[in-house]
Amino acid sequence: MKTMKAVVLTAHGGLDKLVYRDDVAIPVCNAGEVLLEVAACGLNNTDVWVREGAYGTDDDPHAVSTWRRGRSTLSFPRIQGADIVGRVVDVGRGVSDARIGERVIVDASIYNRADDSLADIDYIGHGRDGGYAEYTAVPAANAHRVDSAYSDAELATFWCAYHTGEQMLERAAVKSGETVLITGASGGVGSGIIQLCRARGAIPYAVVGKGKEDAVLALGAEGAMLRDSEDFAADVERMTGGRPIDVVADLVGGALFGKLLNVLRPEGRYTTAGAIAGPVVQLDLRTMYLKQLQLNGSSQGTRAAFRRVLDYIQSGTIRPILAATYPLSKFHEAQTQFMAKRFVGNIVVIPDRHYGEPAQPA
Repeated sequence: MKTMKAVVLTAHGGLDKLVYRDDVAIPVCNAGEVLLEVAACGLNNTDVWVREGAYGTDDDPHAVSTWRRGRSTLSFPRIQGADIVGRVVDVGRGVSDARIGERVIVDASIYNRADDSLADIDYIGHGRDGGYAEYTAVPAANAHRVDSAYSDAELATFWCAYHTGEQMLERAAVKSGETVLITGASGGVGSGIIQLCRARGAIPYAVVGKGKEDAVLALGAEGAMLRDSEDFAADVERMTGGRPIDVVADLVGGALFGKLLNVLRPEGRYTTAGAIAGPVVQLDLRTMYLKQLQLNGSSQGTRAAFRRVLDYIQSGTIRPILAATYPLSKFHEAQTQFMAKRFVGNIVVIPDRHYGEPAQPA
Protein backbone atom coordinates (compact mmCIF):
# COMPACT_ATOMS: atom_id res chain seq x y z
CA MET A 1 0.00 0.00 0.00
CA LYS A 2 1.52 3.29 -1.12
CA THR A 3 -1.40 5.69 -0.86
CA MET A 4 -3.75 6.78 1.89
CA LYS A 5 -6.89 8.78 2.53
CA ALA A 6 -6.42 12.34 3.75
CA VAL A 7 -8.08 15.75 3.92
CA VAL A 8 -5.98 18.15 1.85
CA LEU A 9 -6.08 21.95 2.11
CA THR A 10 -5.62 23.25 -1.44
CA ALA A 11 -5.73 27.04 -0.87
CA HIS A 12 -7.02 29.71 1.49
CA GLY A 13 -10.80 29.95 1.44
CA GLY A 14 -13.96 28.14 2.46
CA LEU A 15 -14.66 24.52 3.28
CA ASP A 16 -14.48 23.71 -0.42
CA LYS A 17 -10.71 24.18 -0.18
CA LEU A 18 -10.56 21.06 2.03
CA VAL A 19 -10.66 18.02 -0.23
CA TYR A 20 -10.99 14.42 0.96
CA ARG A 21 -8.76 12.28 -1.23
CA ASP A 22 -7.89 8.58 -1.40
CA ASP A 23 -4.75 8.88 -3.51
CA VAL A 24 -2.36 10.77 -1.23
CA ALA A 25 1.10 9.25 -0.94
CA ILE A 26 1.92 7.78 2.45
CA PRO A 27 4.70 10.00 3.83
CA VAL A 28 8.31 8.89 3.78
CA CYS A 29 9.83 8.39 7.21
CA ASN A 30 13.06 10.41 7.10
CA ALA A 31 16.01 10.29 9.47
CA GLY A 32 15.02 11.18 13.03
CA GLU A 33 11.33 10.66 12.32
CA VAL A 34 8.63 8.12 13.12
CA LEU A 35 5.73 7.14 10.90
CA LEU A 36 2.42 7.06 12.72
CA GLU A 37 -0.78 5.29 11.86
CA VAL A 38 -3.22 7.97 12.93
CA ALA A 39 -5.88 6.78 15.36
CA ALA A 40 -7.54 10.15 16.01
CA CYS A 41 -6.95 13.86 15.42
CA GLY A 42 -8.64 16.76 17.17
CA LEU A 43 -9.88 19.96 15.54
CA ASN A 44 -8.73 23.43 16.55
CA ASN A 45 -9.40 27.09 15.80
CA THR A 46 -5.93 27.66 14.38
CA ASP A 47 -6.59 25.28 11.50
CA VAL A 48 -9.80 27.16 10.70
CA TRP A 49 -8.10 30.55 10.72
CA VAL A 50 -5.21 29.22 8.62
CA ARG A 51 -7.66 27.85 6.07
CA GLU A 52 -9.40 31.21 5.94
CA GLY A 53 -6.11 33.12 5.84
CA ALA A 54 -7.53 35.15 8.71
CA TYR A 55 -4.38 36.25 10.55
CA GLY A 56 -3.85 39.60 8.84
CA THR A 57 -0.57 41.49 8.87
CA ASP A 58 1.01 44.09 11.12
CA ASP A 59 -0.21 46.81 8.79
CA ASP A 60 -3.52 45.35 7.59
CA PRO A 61 -5.62 43.25 9.97
CA HIS A 62 -7.90 42.23 7.08
CA ALA A 63 -5.15 40.96 4.77
CA VAL A 64 -5.18 37.29 3.82
CA SER A 65 -2.32 35.81 5.80
CA THR A 66 -1.49 32.62 7.58
CA TRP A 67 -0.41 31.90 11.15
CA ARG A 68 3.21 33.01 10.76
CA ARG A 69 2.14 36.07 8.78
CA GLY A 70 4.93 37.46 6.60
CA ARG A 71 7.28 34.50 7.16
CA SER A 72 4.85 31.71 6.45
CA THR A 73 5.97 28.10 6.15
CA LEU A 74 2.58 27.06 4.79
CA SER A 75 2.49 25.69 1.26
CA PHE A 76 -0.30 24.02 -0.68
CA PRO A 77 -1.40 21.31 -0.77
CA ARG A 78 -1.16 20.86 3.00
CA ILE A 79 -2.59 18.22 5.34
CA GLN A 80 -3.65 20.04 8.50
CA GLY A 81 -4.33 18.50 11.91
CA ALA A 82 -2.13 18.95 14.98
CA ASP A 83 -3.86 17.02 17.80
CA ILE A 84 -2.53 13.64 16.71
CA VAL A 85 -2.76 10.33 18.55
CA GLY A 86 -1.56 7.14 16.91
CA ARG A 87 0.83 4.24 16.87
CA VAL A 88 4.37 4.06 15.56
CA VAL A 89 4.52 1.77 12.50
CA ASP A 90 7.95 2.67 11.13
CA VAL A 91 11.07 4.59 12.13
CA GLY A 92 13.65 6.57 10.22
CA ARG A 93 17.40 6.33 10.41
CA GLY A 94 18.74 6.99 13.89
CA VAL A 95 15.51 6.00 15.68
CA SER A 96 15.33 2.71 17.58
CA ASP A 97 13.15 -0.05 16.13
CA ALA A 98 11.94 -0.59 19.70
CA ARG A 99 9.64 2.38 19.20
CA ILE A 100 7.52 0.47 16.67
CA GLY A 101 4.17 -0.28 18.25
CA GLU A 102 4.26 2.58 20.77
CA ARG A 103 1.02 4.44 21.43
CA VAL A 104 1.89 8.13 21.24
CA ILE A 105 0.47 11.60 21.60
CA VAL A 106 2.17 14.23 19.47
CA ASP A 107 3.54 17.53 20.69
CA ALA A 108 2.81 19.34 17.43
CA SER A 109 5.05 22.32 18.15
CA ILE A 110 7.98 22.75 15.78
CA TYR A 111 10.30 24.65 18.08
CA ASN A 112 13.14 25.57 15.70
CA ARG A 113 15.30 26.48 18.71
CA ALA A 114 17.08 24.53 21.42
CA ASP A 115 15.99 26.95 24.17
CA ASP A 116 12.54 27.87 25.48
CA SER A 117 12.03 30.83 23.15
CA LEU A 118 8.85 30.55 21.08
CA ALA A 119 9.84 33.36 18.72
CA ASP A 120 10.30 30.98 15.76
CA ILE A 121 7.59 28.49 16.69
CA ASP A 122 5.72 26.58 13.99
CA TYR A 123 3.45 23.55 14.18
CA ILE A 124 2.70 20.23 12.55
CA GLY A 125 -0.23 20.74 10.21
CA HIS A 126 1.14 24.12 9.12
CA GLY A 127 4.91 23.97 8.54
CA ARG A 128 4.64 20.28 7.61
CA ASP A 129 1.81 17.81 7.05
CA GLY A 130 -0.32 16.79 10.00
CA GLY A 131 -2.88 14.27 11.13
CA TYR A 132 -6.05 14.66 9.06
CA ALA A 133 -4.93 11.50 7.33
CA GLU A 134 -4.41 7.79 7.82
CA TYR A 135 -0.66 8.22 8.30
CA THR A 136 1.70 11.03 9.20
CA ALA A 137 5.44 11.33 9.75
CA VAL A 138 6.65 13.47 12.65
CA PRO A 139 10.00 14.07 14.37
CA ALA A 140 10.60 11.24 16.83
CA ALA A 141 11.18 13.75 19.62
CA ASN A 142 7.63 15.08 19.14
CA ALA A 143 5.98 11.66 19.48
CA HIS A 144 5.58 10.99 23.20
CA ARG A 145 4.69 7.56 24.48
CA VAL A 146 1.52 7.82 26.53
CA ASP A 147 0.32 5.50 29.27
CA SER A 148 -3.34 6.26 29.85
CA ALA A 149 -6.71 4.57 30.04
CA TYR A 150 -8.23 7.35 27.92
CA SER A 151 -9.34 6.34 24.44
CA ASP A 152 -7.50 7.58 21.36
CA ALA A 153 -10.28 10.07 20.61
CA GLU A 154 -10.17 11.38 24.17
CA LEU A 155 -6.41 11.82 24.03
CA ALA A 156 -6.80 13.77 20.78
CA THR A 157 -8.64 16.54 22.67
CA PHE A 158 -5.56 17.58 24.66
CA TRP A 159 -2.61 18.95 22.69
CA CYS A 160 -3.68 22.27 21.21
CA ALA A 161 -6.16 23.19 23.93
CA TYR A 162 -4.26 22.18 27.05
CA HIS A 163 -0.75 22.97 25.83
CA THR A 164 -1.97 26.43 24.82
CA GLY A 165 -3.83 26.87 28.10
CA GLU A 166 -0.90 25.76 30.24
CA GLN A 167 1.41 28.21 28.49
CA MET A 168 -1.12 31.03 28.97
CA LEU A 169 -1.17 30.38 32.71
CA GLU A 170 2.62 30.12 32.79
CA ARG A 171 3.05 33.41 30.92
CA ALA A 172 0.78 35.08 33.44
CA ALA A 173 2.62 33.41 36.34
CA VAL A 174 -0.62 32.09 37.85
CA LYS A 175 -0.08 30.93 41.42
CA SER A 176 -2.01 28.84 43.88
CA GLY A 177 -4.92 30.72 45.43
CA GLU A 178 -5.19 33.31 42.64
CA THR A 179 -8.44 33.98 40.80
CA VAL A 180 -8.58 33.53 37.02
CA LEU A 181 -11.44 34.81 34.87
CA ILE A 182 -11.70 32.69 31.70
CA THR A 183 -13.57 33.78 28.58
CA GLY A 184 -14.66 31.21 26.01
CA ALA A 185 -14.58 28.79 28.93
CA SER A 186 -16.71 26.13 27.25
CA GLY A 187 -14.37 25.74 24.25
CA GLY A 188 -11.39 23.44 23.99
CA VAL A 189 -8.80 25.83 25.41
CA GLY A 190 -11.15 27.45 27.92
CA SER A 191 -12.43 24.20 29.36
CA GLY A 192 -8.84 23.00 29.57
CA ILE A 193 -7.80 26.14 31.46
CA ILE A 194 -10.50 25.49 34.08
CA GLN A 195 -8.85 22.16 34.89
CA LEU A 196 -5.30 23.50 34.56
CA CYS A 197 -6.11 26.24 37.07
CA ARG A 198 -7.28 23.63 39.54
CA ALA A 199 -4.13 21.58 38.89
CA ARG A 200 -1.98 24.50 40.11
CA GLY A 201 -4.34 25.50 42.93
CA ALA A 202 -5.80 28.58 41.25
CA ILE A 203 -9.53 29.40 41.32
CA PRO A 204 -11.20 29.57 37.88
CA TYR A 205 -14.30 31.61 37.03
CA ALA A 206 -15.99 31.04 33.68
CA VAL A 207 -17.56 33.39 31.13
CA VAL A 208 -19.74 31.40 28.70
CA GLY A 209 -22.71 31.50 26.36
CA LYS A 210 -26.21 30.80 27.64
CA GLY A 211 -26.89 27.17 28.45
CA LYS A 212 -23.27 26.22 29.13
CA GLU A 213 -23.07 27.34 32.76
CA ASP A 214 -23.73 23.94 34.34
CA ALA A 215 -21.18 22.22 32.09
CA VAL A 216 -18.29 24.48 33.13
CA LEU A 217 -19.28 24.29 36.79
CA ALA A 218 -19.10 20.51 36.50
CA LEU A 219 -15.57 20.86 35.11
CA GLY A 220 -14.43 22.76 38.18
CA ALA A 221 -15.27 26.41 37.63
CA GLU A 222 -15.93 28.18 40.92
CA GLY A 223 -18.62 30.27 39.25
CA ALA A 224 -20.08 30.96 35.80
CA MET A 225 -21.65 33.99 34.15
CA LEU A 226 -22.93 34.94 30.70
CA ARG A 227 -20.67 36.72 28.24
CA ASP A 228 -23.48 39.01 27.05
CA SER A 229 -24.14 40.35 30.56
CA GLU A 230 -25.69 43.82 30.58
CA ASP A 231 -23.53 44.87 33.53
CA PHE A 232 -20.37 42.84 33.14
CA ALA A 233 -18.41 44.26 36.08
CA ALA A 234 -21.33 43.88 38.48
CA ASP A 235 -21.90 40.29 37.42
CA VAL A 236 -18.22 39.46 37.84
CA GLU A 237 -18.31 40.90 41.36
CA ARG A 238 -21.49 38.97 42.15
CA MET A 239 -20.01 35.72 40.81
CA THR A 240 -16.79 36.06 42.81
CA GLY A 241 -18.42 37.40 45.95
CA GLY A 242 -16.34 40.55 45.59
CA ARG A 243 -13.02 38.73 45.35
CA PRO A 244 -10.62 40.62 43.02
CA ILE A 245 -9.59 39.12 39.68
CA ASP A 246 -5.85 38.44 39.57
CA VAL A 247 -5.67 37.12 35.99
CA VAL A 248 -7.85 37.22 32.90
CA ALA A 249 -7.34 34.35 30.43
CA ASP A 250 -9.05 35.67 27.31
CA LEU A 251 -9.88 33.60 24.23
CA VAL A 252 -12.62 35.89 22.90
CA GLY A 253 -11.36 39.45 22.44
CA GLY A 254 -13.76 41.70 20.55
CA ALA A 255 -16.02 44.02 22.51
CA LEU A 256 -15.25 42.23 25.80
CA PHE A 257 -11.60 43.30 25.81
CA GLY A 258 -12.02 46.65 27.55
CA LYS A 259 -14.44 45.21 30.09
CA LEU A 260 -11.93 42.52 30.97
CA LEU A 261 -9.19 45.04 31.70
CA ASN A 262 -11.65 47.02 33.80
CA VAL A 263 -12.39 44.08 36.11
CA LEU A 264 -8.73 43.19 36.67
CA ARG A 265 -7.32 44.26 40.02
CA PRO A 266 -4.44 46.78 40.06
CA GLU A 267 -1.25 44.96 38.98
CA GLY A 268 -3.40 42.23 37.48
CA ARG A 269 -2.34 40.21 34.45
CA TYR A 270 -4.10 39.65 31.14
CA THR A 271 -3.15 36.69 28.93
CA THR A 272 -4.58 35.78 25.53
CA ALA A 273 -4.15 33.13 22.86
CA GLY A 274 -7.21 33.79 20.72
CA ALA A 275 -9.78 36.29 19.53
CA ILE A 276 -12.80 34.41 18.22
CA ALA A 277 -15.10 37.43 18.74
CA GLY A 278 -12.76 39.80 16.93
CA PRO A 279 -9.00 40.41 16.86
CA VAL A 280 -9.10 44.20 16.58
CA VAL A 281 -9.96 45.76 19.95
CA GLN A 282 -10.03 49.14 21.65
CA LEU A 283 -7.46 49.74 24.37
CA ASP A 284 -7.57 52.70 26.72
CA LEU A 285 -3.90 53.02 27.58
CA ARG A 286 -4.82 54.90 30.74
CA THR A 287 -6.48 51.77 32.10
CA MET A 288 -3.35 49.82 31.36
CA TYR A 289 -0.83 52.18 32.90
CA LEU A 290 -2.85 53.59 35.79
CA LYS A 291 -3.70 50.07 36.97
CA GLN A 292 -0.13 48.83 36.36
CA LEU A 293 -1.45 45.94 34.22
CA GLN A 294 0.58 43.31 32.42
CA LEU A 295 -0.62 42.15 28.98
CA ASN A 296 0.68 38.82 27.68
CA GLY A 297 0.31 37.25 24.26
CA SER A 298 0.74 33.51 24.04
CA SER A 299 0.63 30.89 21.30
CA GLN A 300 1.20 27.16 21.77
CA GLY A 301 3.69 26.36 24.51
CA THR A 302 7.17 25.25 25.52
CA ARG A 303 8.49 21.71 25.79
CA ALA A 304 8.23 22.02 29.56
CA ALA A 305 4.58 23.07 29.33
CA PHE A 306 3.83 20.00 27.22
CA ARG A 307 5.60 17.71 29.69
CA ARG A 308 3.46 19.12 32.50
CA VAL A 309 0.31 18.50 30.48
CA LEU A 310 1.41 14.95 29.69
CA ASP A 311 2.08 14.32 33.39
CA TYR A 312 -1.40 15.65 34.20
CA ILE A 313 -2.92 13.32 31.59
CA GLN A 314 -1.11 10.24 32.83
CA SER A 315 -1.86 10.97 36.47
CA GLY A 316 -5.55 11.66 35.76
CA THR A 317 -5.25 15.22 37.10
CA ILE A 318 -6.99 16.54 33.98
CA ARG A 319 -9.63 14.80 31.94
CA PRO A 320 -10.69 15.00 28.31
CA ILE A 321 -13.93 16.64 27.21
CA LEU A 322 -14.90 14.88 24.01
CA ALA A 323 -17.94 16.55 22.48
CA ALA A 324 -18.27 14.46 19.31
CA THR A 325 -16.40 12.26 16.85
CA TYR A 326 -16.70 12.09 13.07
CA PRO A 327 -15.17 9.85 10.42
CA LEU A 328 -12.44 11.62 8.49
CA SER A 329 -14.52 11.46 5.30
CA LYS A 330 -17.13 13.68 7.03
CA PHE A 331 -14.57 16.39 7.74
CA HIS A 332 -16.67 19.22 6.33
CA GLU A 333 -19.50 18.27 8.67
CA ALA A 334 -17.11 18.04 11.62
CA GLN A 335 -15.54 21.45 11.01
CA THR A 336 -18.94 23.05 10.39
CA GLN A 337 -20.08 21.76 13.78
CA PHE A 338 -16.80 22.90 15.32
CA MET A 339 -17.22 26.45 14.02
CA ALA A 340 -20.81 26.64 15.30
CA LYS A 341 -19.49 26.44 18.90
CA ARG A 342 -22.62 24.81 20.29
CA PHE A 343 -20.67 22.25 22.30
CA VAL A 344 -18.37 21.98 25.30
CA GLY A 345 -14.87 20.57 24.86
CA ASN A 346 -13.56 19.46 21.48
CA ILE A 347 -14.45 17.54 18.32
CA VAL A 348 -12.26 14.75 16.93
CA VAL A 349 -12.01 13.05 13.54
CA ILE A 350 -11.05 9.39 13.15
CA PRO A 351 -9.87 7.67 9.94
CA ASP A 352 -12.83 5.83 8.47
CA ARG A 353 -11.26 2.40 8.76
CA HIS A 354 -10.99 2.90 12.54
CA TYR A 355 -14.29 4.67 13.03
CA GLY A 356 -16.74 2.62 15.07
CA GLU A 357 -14.06 0.42 16.59
CA PRO A 358 -14.35 -0.08 20.38
CA ALA A 359 -12.92 2.97 22.15
CA GLN A 360 -10.28 1.04 24.01
CA PRO A 361 -6.74 2.16 24.87
CA ALA A 362 -3.75 0.13 23.81
